[in-house]
Amino acid sequence: MISRRSFLKAAAAATLSPAVATRTGFAAANERLTLGFIGVGTMGNYHLSALLGRADVEVVAVCDVVRERIDHAVQQVEKRYADRKASGKFNGVKAYSDFRGLLAQPGLDAVVIATPDHWHAIPCILAARAGKHIYCEKPLTHDIAEGRRIVDEVRNAKVVFQTGSQQRSEFNGYFRKAVEYVWNGRIGRLSTIRIGVGAPPKPCDLPAQEVPEGTDWEMWLGPASLRDYNEVLCPKGVHSHFPAWRDYEEYGGGGLADMGAHHFDIAQWAMGMDSSGPVEISPPENPEQDHGLRFRYANGVVMIHNEFEDDIKADCVFEGTEGMILVSRDGISSRPESILNGPLAESARRVIPSSNHHENWLDAIRSGKGTICTAETGHRSATVCHLANIGYGLRRPLKWEPAKERFIDDAAANARLSRPPRGQWKDV
Repeated sequence: MISRRSFLKAAAAATLSPAVATRTGFAAANERLTLGFIGVGTMGNYHLSALLGRADVEVVAVCDVVRERIDHAVQQVEKRYADRKASGKFNGVKAYSDFRGLLAQPGLDAVVIATPDHWHAIPCILAARAGKHIYCEKPLTHDIAEGRRIVDEVRNAKVVFQTGSQQRSEFNGYFRKAVEYVWNGRIGRLSTIRIGVGAPPKPCDLPAQEVPEGTDWEMWLGPASLRDYNEVLCPKGVHSHFPAWRDYEEYGGGGLADMGAHHFDIAQWAMGMDSSGPVEISPPENPEQDHGLRFRYANGVVMIHNEFEDDIKADCVFEGTEGMILVSRDGISSRPESILNGPLAESARRVIPSSNHHENWLDAIRSGKGTICTAETGHRSATVCHLANIGYGLRRPLKWEPAKERFIDDAAANARLSRPPRGQWKDV
């Protein structure tokens, strides 16, 4: 699978669509959307850099729990807008260490949330209540119950929401093409999907370290359980790597949820399950292994986690009665090769047009139309990841009701649907 460093390079290049790259100057002030950024670490900085290059938005606020990152983000914004600032058309960017202050800033239209997974739901909920449009990184949630809350709050607030599942828009359209070919019967009747992503998370066992000056460790933990600081979770200062909080169940969903939120998302899309999910989760045949877990859908399709033939290397493999399609971020192929020969018919079913995930979100804000990865869609894709982690945790067959979002007659499994937040965050 493509490395994270390669992803950032590819995604940054994809962000500059021809329509955006050729713009010069800036749109009139009353035509620009004002943005705030909650979390400006590695992924947040990528979003900031990409959106700073657009003439139709203005970044007016940034927030983080690490002082050096806040300062770095402010410097980026001021450097990019220096020409406007010198002319008196830009009044500076405001900096916050608490996202609630950012949400209260007058004149703010929308927010980009790029915090650790355990810090997605509460900022989304409060942003929706504040009437802000939202772009939130994937996986959308840290547990299943959080997702339904986000969906309900976004719907009630009537704000535009985009989940950061960029594979629906970018990466040369490979995943979009795969979905359209599956939809239009190029592999016959879909029977099996194989998804290649990492393993479940583990409990955090990192040793205690001294909290660096300028880091608000209590705020970094937020709703998560109290524990001592460790730089593996929250690196010091400005950094360019993806922190390993993803590996620990208190803060993320392991590699299974981190990339699973991308690849399971494509699988759900191809099955037409953006508002639903599997009905059964079965453990791997070997109870000790962390691959081979199976999902069965009501339509009979079986999706398998990280189990491939030796000669297959792909992120998503769609198998049908007439062949298979293999797709990854670096390409698409089929067996037999003839499956991909020739364009689809004029009458073929097509995915929503989108070649730039940020632009799709901004266009939806202006038009009032839905995004390519709504809160409901992001929640359902994240739910598959959470179901997988619950399945690996319990290591026994589970029956799931997608409409009710509950396990059938299984109190132990249902107890894992939510994680009560800590302290002041219980009342959100």
